[in-house]
Amino acid sequence: MAANKNKSNAQAALHKVIMVGSGGVGKSALTLQFMYDEFVEDYEPTKADSYRKKVILDGEDAQIDILDTAGQEDYAAIRDNYFRSGEGFLVVFSIAEKTSFDDTQEFRDQILRVKGADSVTANNIPFILVGNKSDLEDKRQVTQSEAQQFADNMGVQYVETSAKTRSNVDKVFFDLLKLIKDEKNKVATAQTSSNSPESEDCIGRCKKCCTIV
Repeated sequence: MAANKNKSNAQAALHKVIMVGSGGVGKSALTLQFMYDEFVEDYEPTKADSYRKKVILDGEDAQIDILDTAGQEDYAAIRDNYFRSGEGFLVVFSIAEKTSFDDTQEFRDQILRVKGADSVTANNIPFILVGNKSDLEDKRQVTQSEAQQFADNMGVQYVETSAKTRSNVDKVFFDLLKLIKDEKNKVATAQTSSNSPESEDCIGRCKKCCTIV
């Protein structure tokens, strides 16, 4: 029984998620709410915290590895290393803080730069724009339509969440996991096709046909 359990755990796909955003927007609160069903309002900012959780994704066992990065400018120089390891990104701002929304463009640009993506391949990077603190509607500084238009221009999904009420918390994490899984499947399919005997035979025939005698 133990052997079967270990085998199952070993086969569970691991997906790496990076939490990105300015300080105080609720990245840690979202992470802890997803991990432990707890709302932590006062959280001491650190360089980075890592979490891992077993989930069921599309009916299959999977694991999510969450790296909660610090939003302070002091840590900007070390984010590149975190971004390189990430497979998907939740870029978070507070709907009650316009400057945090403005900062999301810089985070987006940094991710694309580190990943070596251009305007064409940018859409291959799993990415969701998250407007957190939707429970603070009376203090809203960023309209939903403004954020949605910004997300549409980037070609990414936009979701509003509340770590306090748990609104859409599971949704953003599982939506991102599905994007990561889909992207991995695309890459695997492309690699399989390029390495298939049919492809090699076709390449061989093309070389033969194009050889100049």
